Amino acid sequence: MRRVVITGLGVIAPNGNGVEAFKNALQKSQSGIRYFEKLKELNFGCQIGGAPQNIDPLKAKFFNEEELATMNETLSLACLAGLECWHSSGMPSPNGDIVFEDTGVTVGVGIGGMDTIGSTLIPMVNAGRARRMGSSIVENVMASGASARLGGFLAAGGQVTTNSSACTTGTEAIADGYFKIKEGRLNRVVAGGVEGSSLYSWAGFDSMRVLPTGFNDKPEKGSRPMSASSQGFVPGSGAGLLMLEDLETAIARNATIFAEIIGAEINSGGQRDGGSMTAPGSKGVIRCIQKALERAQIHPSEIDLINGHLTGTFADPYEINNWQKALSIAPANFPYIQSTKSLIGHGLGAAGGMECVAVVLQLVHGFIHGSINCEDLHSDLLPYKDKIQMQTIYKDIKIAAKASFGFGDVNGCIIFKKWEKRQ
Repeated sequence: MRRVVITGLGVIAPNGNGVEAFKNALQKSQSGIRYFEKLKELNFGCQIGGAPQNIDPLKAKFFNEEELATMNETLSLACLAGLECWHSSGMPSPNGDIVFEDTGVTVGVGIGGMDTIGSTLIPMVNAGRARRMGSSIVENVMASGASARLGGFLAAGGQVTTNSSACTTGTEAIADGYFKIKEGRLNRVVAGGVEGSSLYSWAGFDSMRVLPTGFNDKPEKGSRPMSASSQGFVPGSGAGLLMLEDLETAIARNATIFAEIIGAEINSGGQRDGGSMTAPGSKGVIRCIQKALERAQIHPSEIDLINGHLTGTFADPYEINNWQKALSIAPANFPYIQSTKSLIGHGLGAAGGMECVAVVLQLVHGFIHGSINCEDLHSDLLPYKDKIQMQTIYKDIKIAAKASFGFGDVNGCIIFKKWEKRQ
């Protein structure tokens, strides 16, 4: 079977736009969570969130006026991250009528397009102005709009598609791209997730009472995975994409290789035996992790770092308990475990993509970013306290596991390996 490596990265995140800024923010354990006055005006209980800042100059740099006028936030974030990913991979800029027939795009989205639906489509239709919405309305509200627009920028001639599996979306997209390359269907895939920061998306979670309401005056303290005082997850947005590529193809074009994906799995718990529409079942989670390890052909003890789903809800202790069962490793010998969401919030469909970028950067640069706001560690997690770094440490790590779990009892797990030399 073919080997799959990572040759490009692109990210737009609440705490940093672009790979270099994002890496620096991770190393500083820098939060991107902010207060939004608009949320207060609209009587949201949770008035904080994670949204990329200062995007307009980037958009003006990469897109012309016509393109800017026809892309909402979801499309523009995906394309900004996608273009950075493409250029960092060393692939040539699309030119003329050349189509990269061996290249695909999978940009997953959790909700997507809600800002356009809420601010434009519904009000104009209800006002009897449907024929005045403009010709770009459909591409801005359709789920596959981000993949389609990015695929056009990149002249991708392989499968250009969109997946949507709630909070597992970004991780699932990358795992799916991995399988496509392993099976020989494509030579490379730009894969990951995107989510725009829409009040209409965040409102549903606010109504579910799963967002924190006690940190509106101190937003950087609001995202508290693994903490005893966590009140729920902080909604976020952004985009994170990886260039996945067949190893031999990457070598043939002398590409820089950042890391390798050595195993992955996607499954569901079937919403049985503890799993539900809103919660993962332990058996499905454990099966997902163990199957990814089996595909990677490694022993659980070889994992140096777990980048968890860890959102800041009641499920955090259950998640780590599932990891312990899946790995059969005592807490004292456990891998390091972290939550990138403590820094950027929960990016919904973009979460797995941004977090996979974070994993690759830590493998490449030899550090483990701090998980902030869990100084008061949940009592069930005290046995793991030596493996939960609250400040960044610099340490060479070889193998990292990334998992995501979403509404519908859906799971995804990817095993990354640091690239050192061809073996």
